[in-house]
Amino acid sequence: MSRLLHVKGPADAGAGERQEMLERAAAFFRQFSVAAEDVVRVDVPGRGGSEGSIDGASLRHELEPLIPALQSTSLFGNASGVEVVDAQNILAGEATTIADLLATLDPDGPVAAVVVSAGAVPAALAKVVRASGQSITIKKMRERDAAGWLQRAAAERGVEVEAPAVAALVQRFGSDVAALGQALDQLVSSGNRITRQEVLDRFRNRPDEPMWHYSDAVSAGKTGDALRRLADFLTHGHPLQLLGFLEADLRRRAVAAAAPDQATLAEMLGANADDYQVARAWRERRAASDTDLQKALSALHRADRILKTEPEDVHRITMERLTVALSRWYRK
Repeated sequence: MSRLLHVKGPADAGAGERQEMLERAAAFFRQFSVAAEDVVRVDVPGRGGSEGSIDGASLRHELEPLIPALQSTSLFGNASGVEVVDAQNILAGEATTIADLLATLDPDGPVAAVVVSAGAVPAALAKVVRASGQSITIKKMRERDAAGWLQRAAAERGVEVEAPAVAALVQRFGSDVAALGQALDQLVSSGNRITRQEVLDRFRNRPDEPMWHYSDAVSAGKTGDALRRLADFLTHGHPLQLLGFLEADLRRRAVAAAAPDQATLAEMLGANADDYQVARAWRERRAASDTDLQKALSALHRADRILKTEPEDVHRITMERLTVALSRWYRK
């Protein structure tokens, strides 16, 4: 059995996806009886977050512990592990050095290695995983996935969560399974059955969730849900952020309406053909008429002017009115 694993999550992985990625890594180490204290974890810094290399070394300073960790064993003869987190940030030159080290892992040896990435890794690393490793892909965590996770977590704790309570917890915490788990632990003390009212009474927070949750509700014409998502977003973010997101979404819709096929649409947008936003724009290309798209463009321009020139008191009502209008024009 290979002692090399690549856990690949979505490029925009959130807390829920990252937790699952790390849990898969931990489970892999357990297969080889690698204790947590015998795992060397290396977090790859992003652009501008590194101290750089020393004396022309092939690896940045933060990655140098990988060399002895992959080449040597525990002083006490225990099985050991090497965990590379945020491997999507590995530079091309570094990838060659790390790939050479990973390629020498002995399937019967004491060292197991996991490469964890949010998105793709450099070609050299991907090649060595294909040749001598295993790979697991973690999909983007949706709210329905979080609801299923919550039911399983409740069963493990020996409690029952009523369906309305599940919906209320997801409404409060979104798809952040780490926060959902903490909330569940707090609720367990109140009894073996958790109700919606208990959730609403105990938690008042709003989830800090991706903007596409809001745009999904708008596209589906679910005005009430879209307004709730708007309120959630404005708790953490600024309306101009959301307006920029809506402008980009409208541009994709307009280009999709004119594109002859999905591949051409992707080329026109400068994106991959299988990109989620491209696929969605192509699916919904006939949901709104040219007239409705023109109305949406005019409404976005008016909202932009109001947000930039009028007092903050009118910003929320402006976004609410825009949300109601878009829900009508974009309805599938």
